[in-house]
Amino acid sequence: MRVIAISTLREFWVKHPQAETPLRSWYADASRADWKTPADIKATHRNASFVGSNRVVFNIKGNDFRLIVAVHYNRGMLYIRFVGTHAEYDAINAGKV
Repeated sequence: MRVIAISTLREFWVKHPQAETPLRSWYADASRADWKTPADIKATHRNASFVGSNRVVFNIKGNDFRLIVAVHYNRGMLYIRFVGTHAEYDAINAGKV
């Protein structure tokens, strides 16, 4: 999958250094993936949540952080829509970001 944009992840881990390793790991996994359906994502990320509008929520670092991506299966693209702490995640509408 093509991930747009790693710069968003980088900006976050500069502020939260403990998120760098798990976000880099997620990015590496996602970049190698060929997800065609939500089931493909679930096969590799059992804790992923699907919140509508092709948005997927990933738990990062044991649920300390949340990552929301918009998935375009037909294009093989993931658009990073949000990365934040669990508290920041609770303050947004995950299906609309």
